[in-house]
Amino acid sequence: MTDSLFSSFSLRGTEFRNRVMLSPMCQYSSEDGLANEWHRVHLGTRAVGGAGMVMMEATAVEPDGRITPHDHGIWSDEHAEALEPITEFMRSQGAMPGIQLAHAGRKASTRRPWEGRGPIQPEDGGWEVLAPSEKPYPHEEGTVPTRRMDTGDIDALIEQFGAAAERALDAGFEVAEVHAAHGYLLHEFLSPVTNDREDEYGGSFENRTRLVREVTERVRSVWPDDKPVFVRISASDWLPDRPSWDIEQSVRLADQLDDLGADLIDVSGGGIHPDQRIPSTGPGYQVPYAEEIRSETDIPVATVGGITEPEHADALVRNERADLVALGREMLRNPYWPLQAAHELGEEIEWPPQYRRGRFDRA
Repeated sequence: MTDSLFSSFSLRGTEFRNRVMLSPMCQYSSEDGLANEWHRVHLGTRAVGGAGMVMMEATAVEPDGRITPHDHGIWSDEHAEALEPITEFMRSQGAMPGIQLAHAGRKASTRRPWEGRGPIQPEDGGWEVLAPSEKPYPHEEGTVPTRRMDTGDIDALIEQFGAAAERALDAGFEVAEVHAAHGYLLHEFLSPVTNDREDEYGGSFENRTRLVREVTERVRSVWPDDKPVFVRISASDWLPDRPSWDIEQSVRLADQLDDLGADLIDVSGGGIHPDQRIPSTGPGYQVPYAEEIRSETDIPVATVGGITEPEHADALVRNERADLVALGREMLRNPYWPLQAAHELGEEIEWPPQYRRGRFDRA
């Protein structure tokens, strides 16, 4: 039988009830990095809505790794304890809970989107940010102090990812995703746009990818053998006029991550520099990147980017262009998109008993 959007999907010993994934979407609604009722309702609603997997937003492995002071974090046991009731509820509704482990790098210490996105200086409650090089992120409103990481900082970061993964496991997550996309710290090491180091973490492809490989290995070492590890990457910097990260390097990295025990590449794009030029923003505009990685390697992929229509999402799976279909903005608009999509596609899926009166096939 041909796999469809609503066929199950198994990685290691973990089975997803369907191929619909809530893409990690920052909510900028934590205090001191702690999850609260907003996160419980936001994530729980998507689980009730039928998604096979619900991925929690970028979650900082240390306080200075937050994009904004309101970002979610998991740098203490208290953070893990706050997440336990959320993951328990998601699992009770049949959704696999995942968490994206992250460090914002030089894009840290900024305001929330609805407050302007610009940098926050240390004297105003911001902080000095870490990066591969001293180059600050070029915000229109100015920059924040940016410090080049030394090898001690790098060693500490690897351990912070490992400790965060252990706490995520204690909190009840089934999937850990390493965030190496969108211009944040791990992506900054990958791209020559932001990495001008001359040590073992800069220069050649092998050196620039070293930190992502080491972080993935560290997370995999603490994550159970029967649970999957994802890695999210930006397949292209969208900067064709200068040396940058591109799809060819992404394919090479995906192949290496497969060998290190990663189970899926979550394929996105861009974010490294405001000069980026996105080739297209139409429906599925990033699908070709995921498709190329899937066809050139043996590792499964998730795809994202302007996917809104059930028939389109279903075709991506049926035509073997992707293994999971991640929806972000569309599932902000409609938490119950999977229930509606299954109806439109003629698929039979389980509805929560409390909502069965609302099924589309009932008067």
